[in-house]
Amino acid sequence: MKNARIPIIRSSCFSSSRKHNLLVPPNQTFPPTQDSFSHPTATSLSSALQQYINSDNPSYGQKIHSHILKTGFRPNTNISIKLLILHLKCGYIKYARKVFDELPQTTLSAYNYMIGGYLKHGLVEESLSLVRRLVYSGEKPDGFTFSMILKASTCACKVPLLCSLGRLVHAQILKFEVEPDDVLYTALVDSYIKHGKVGYARTVFDMMLEKNVICSTSMISGYMNQGSVKDAEDIFRKTMEKDLVVYNAMIEGYSKSIEYARRSVEVYVDMQRLNFWPNISTFASVIGACSVLAAFEIACGHAGLVDKGKKIFESMERDYLMKPKMEHYACMVDLLGRAGSLKQAWDFVRGMHEKPNSDVWAALLSSSRLHGDVEMASIAANELFKLNADGRPGAYVALSNTLAAAGKWDNVSELRDVMKVKGISKNTGYSWVGTDIAL
Repeated sequence: MKNARIPIIRSSCFSSSRKHNLLVPPNQTFPPTQDSFSHPTATSLSSALQQYINSDNPSYGQKIHSHILKTGFRPNTNISIKLLILHLKCGYIKYARKVFDELPQTTLSAYNYMIGGYLKHGLVEESLSLVRRLVYSGEKPDGFTFSMILKASTCACKVPLLCSLGRLVHAQILKFEVEPDDVLYTALVDSYIKHGKVGYARTVFDMMLEKNVICSTSMISGYMNQGSVKDAEDIFRKTMEKDLVVYNAMIEGYSKSIEYARRSVEVYVDMQRLNFWPNISTFASVIGACSVLAAFEIACGHAGLVDKGKKIFESMERDYLMKPKMEHYACMVDLLGRAGSLKQAWDFVRGMHEKPNSDVWAALLSSSRLHGDVEMASIAANELFKLNADGRPGAYVALSNTLAAAGKWDNVSELRDVMKVKGISKNTGYSWVGTDIAL
């Protein structure tokens, strides 16, 4: 706070005028001027702060805080909380925390606002620290507090106990006899799903009188991730008010398995028939499904699947005015390559309007390895190494295995020497999507 700068208000901004009893005249969305009132009261300050909180330019309201500091006015709890909210809305988390620490009375709503502010800025440890302080203060958390703690448990953060936080919170909800609502139920389901506790999530889900589409989507994703397709389909059927996100969950879930990939395309067609507008995620999943099918369903013929995937890819810009992203280009390369059309995949890469990224080259390398094309594998691997030599250890393994399968043992020996220097094991996994050890 020593170096922090708070906007300074001029004394002229509070010149006398008997006609006004508000800091901010109705519909004003800019800083107070000379026409603003001169002797603000707690009521007028509170009203003015609320107007700025609700406005499109909340930062202008900080001049009120500057005035309070300058005049030595002692704000009550209501005004202090509104100042806290104002700073949070402006994104000034340090200012908000200073206001919080100086509150004449720390209320539950103040804790909730501050905890929520920390989470919005990704400060999970700080939010949990404040939760502990709340509990130690003897204040009883409410449903909103618990929903935010559950949100913290789903953040990708190396904070101890996050994996078990969902069950701990669930126990506290029951202990404090907190009346659960849709927000709390949804947060609890999502927390259990994110940590692989699908059975616990289903128990909570079944307790809900009205299943919202957000919870349904979480349940579908959870079941799909553990391969329980029938259960996911059951949830999908029972979801009365479907939206694009729930359709995407089904399309993505189906696309991961050769056994169900064709259903991914079928759901995509059904979704269009029902006038749902696909988004970026939809296209990545459905093209990926075509790719999975092209690699394994020989009996269905590659050409039809490749053509289907091409049409879907081309429809992005033509019909939906969406510019394909690198993930879509990588999916198309994977589709063409898995189907054995490596020449087409190579031509597709060379014809890209943007410079291919590592995912695109990794997809081509993966397909080249699959079909034993040493020349194409070498081209893809070299381009991949130029972009990300150390970030794709699986690429070295894929190229090495491709060379070995073709009997190019001198090349294998040279490459494995490089791998030893880089500390890459020949058992490193390779897949062009997914993990840190991917191609």
